[in-house]
Amino acid sequence: MTIMKALTQHGACSVTDLARQLEVSDETIRRDVKAMADKGLVEKVHGGAALPHLLREPAFRKRMERNAGEKERIARLAAAQVRNGDSVMLDTGSTTAYVARALAGHADLLIVTNCTDIAGRLVARNRVYLAGGELRADDGAVFGDTASRFVEQFRARYAVLSIGAIDRDGLMDFYLQEAEFSRAVMARADQTIVVADHSKFGSHAPVKVCGFEAVDLLITDRAPPPELAERVAAAGTKLLVAD
Repeated sequence: MTIMKALTQHGACSVTDLARQLEVSDETIRRDVKAMADKGLVEKVHGGAALPHLLREPAFRKRMERNAGEKERIARLAAAQVRNGDSVMLDTGSTTAYVARALAGHADLLIVTNCTDIAGRLVARNRVYLAGGELRADDGAVFGDTASRFVEQFRARYAVLSIGAIDRDGLMDFYLQEAEFSRAVMARADQTIVVADHSKFGSHAPVKVCGFEAVDLLITDRAPPPELAERVAAAGTKLLVAD
């Protein structure tokens, strides 16, 4: 474990938590954090450290507001792929939150999710399973080994995933635990659908989730830039654009 790995997992950590995880003194952590902050690798915050602003995901409420119209169109197209009675795994994200809203007219679905908001929206007319583990305050998401092991008990027709960024190497996310959960969900689904608006193309996030070859369907609101479009096509990933 390193300071950077701990921050990649959690976004921010206190000095005490870092000292415990790295099995060193608080003073050692403070000294190392200062040196890393001087190089621009981390940000010093009160009582701890955080990833630099450009490597941190915006607050969930802001993400729900950003490109809301585009996300609604993407969500409707994603929901159109699903029939009543299907089984669907949904991870936590602003776009998957919109997918959950778009699925409100469906019934008899089997839903597996790590998001309390998604579970609450879909429980009335469907069978919903909510992963357990550490609950994140910002977005009501559950992550960690317990959540990843939970999804291993299921087999679903679809995995519907939000993503932090899409670059030439594939799908990227901001935190290691999010990427690990996404991979666990993909492994238990017959088809993987990624929902991402155009702002994700060419943006940056520090943790790789997978290459394009692991994605069956990418739903977005604009065609990707030519280089990304070529890589998506070469991987055999189907692309749908929600007009």
